Amino acid sequence: MGKIIAIANQKGGVGKTTTSVNLAASLGVLEKKVLLIDADPQANATSGLGIDVDSIQIGTYQLLEHTNTAEEAIIQTSSPNLDLIPAHIDLVAIEIELVDKDKREYMMQKAIGHLRDIYDYILIDCAPSLGLLTLNALTASDSVIIPIQCEYFALEGLGKLLNTIKSVQKIHNTALDIEGLLLTMYDSRLRLSNQVVEEVQKHFSEMVFKTIIQRNVRLSEAPSYGESIINYDAGSKGATNYLSLGQELITKNNS
Repeated sequence: MGKIIAIANQKGGVGKTTTSVNLAASLGVLEKKVLLIDADPQANATSGLGIDVDSIQIGTYQLLEHTNTAEEAIIQTSSPNLDLIPAHIDLVAIEIELVDKDKREYMMQKAIGHLRDIYDYILIDCAPSLGLLTLNALTASDSVIIPIQCEYFALEGLGKLLNTIKSVQKIHNTALDIEGLLLTMYDSRLRLSNQVVEEVQKHFSEMVFKTIIQRNVRLSEAPSYGESIINYDAGSKGATNYLSLGQELITKNNS
């Protein structure tokens, strides 16, 4: 039975899509069958895997509208063992279109629940907001990974996100768990980065992944080539970090 994990934080620029794409690719290389769902209208996870966003006919929008099945939306990527349900800018309209629908928070859960039998891991790249799209992702998921960048405003808004997760647990999805907080954009030369790591580890201890994602130029370059860091530069620090995260996730879920 596969596990569904949302990657969420309403703050932009914390490494959600970078984590979604590269963790998914790493799990694939580690011989797990993976599906990545792009639930962000910016569609960066889609383009980051080399898919032409303008050519998308069926994606997350149609999935949530229930006009197409998940199987019809799935496309193969060039990464081993990694499939994708892509996004398109039309996903922007979904929050307005779902607002009057009955059980609107359960649209994704209903559309993808059966895919657990096909995949080991289903990752959902969430939009940088706490709107209906993210709510759908959290309601459909078993757990959530929260990327936190090692910068001054790192913990700002984290309380709000944790409160949203509590509400989802209470009202829509009692089984939702926090998979872990992931520290990203770490620069060991900066005192501030080290302070943020200490602060997060002190406050959240066991909830924090041991793997820390370091700042890495190759990691920033990879999306412009439509490749994960694993395909783009398997020897880079970024690839090593995400493979380590993939291994940590697998070990945690096997124990």
